[in-house]
Amino acid sequence: MINFTGIQPSGDLTLGNYIGSIKNFKKNNKSDDTSYFCIVDQHALTIPKDAKTQKENIDKLVALYIAMDLHKEANVFVQSHVPAHTQLAWVLMCHGKMGELERMTQYKDKSSKNISASVGLFTYPILMAADILLYDTEIVPVGQDQKQHVELTRDLAEKMNSFYKEELFVLPTPVISKTSAKIYSLTDPSTKMSKSDENPKSYISLLDDETVIMKKLKSATTDSLNEINYDTENQPGVSNLLTIYKELKDITMDETLEHFKGKGYGDLKVGVAEAIIEEFKPIQERYYNLRENNQEIAKVLENGANVANKQADEKIKEVYKVIGL
Repeated sequence: MINFTGIQPSGDLTLGNYIGSIKNFKKNNKSDDTSYFCIVDQHALTIPKDAKTQKENIDKLVALYIAMDLHKEANVFVQSHVPAHTQLAWVLMCHGKMGELERMTQYKDKSSKNISASVGLFTYPILMAADILLYDTEIVPVGQDQKQHVELTRDLAEKMNSFYKEELFVLPTPVISKTSAKIYSLTDPSTKMSKSDENPKSYISLLDDETVIMKKLKSATTDSLNEINYDTENQPGVSNLLTIYKELKDITMDETLEHFKGKGYGDLKVGVAEAIIEEFKPIQERYYNLRENNQEIAKVLENGANVANKQADEKIKEVYKVIGL
């Protein structure tokens, strides 16, 4: 099975990203799968940043991936290192329709708020389609907010297959994981944990130190019931902490509840903080070693680009031949 994951380099990964995406991927990845993990740095250009910030975000994300040994289970590479992504995007743009892109939810949200969106923001779902179609991707793990973009990818692939009467593209399937746990804000457990939250106490970054992690957990929102139960409706804050502990320890919820049986909220918060610290410590140590000596990062990215370019170049040559270029 071929699967493709693209993540924008827009800052540190959070605990939510780690549990919901990275840890879940490593748990479910099969030895015969072909997996691509792409840092989609060109997508990040839809909201321009200064060059130093852009490069730092890319370097941090690559180093974190390697620190988590993701490169041992997937091909990790940077989007801009593979020219075929933008080459195929232009071909797909010429076959896509304005109306299709105007229906994309993220563009509609921006437009409804009278925000002047860039052309890149308008067309980036087509670049995303190119990312996916270049690798004959069968499975695309996505959140609900990106499902529409994978459906657009399928539509574009079907349209070109039909027009040219060739099986140019594999039709990818968007997969919203049912086994991936959702991690919520520490300050507002009704919203998803996000690094874009204005309150830094609401999320745990993979690079937060032990003192910061403990401080954030101790201030996490719970309730006044003083009972440790898994009840997402009546005790969302407590349930969120229990889920974090369960996922990091790879145990069942029953085992988690048994561990905290007869204990108070203070014990729960400290226990969860210690579990996070234990999980993140080796990742952080490896990350900082990598940042001091980036030869390994360069080697991983070179290998990743070589593998990706081989497949992508074959696909773009096939496409060019079929369309008459």
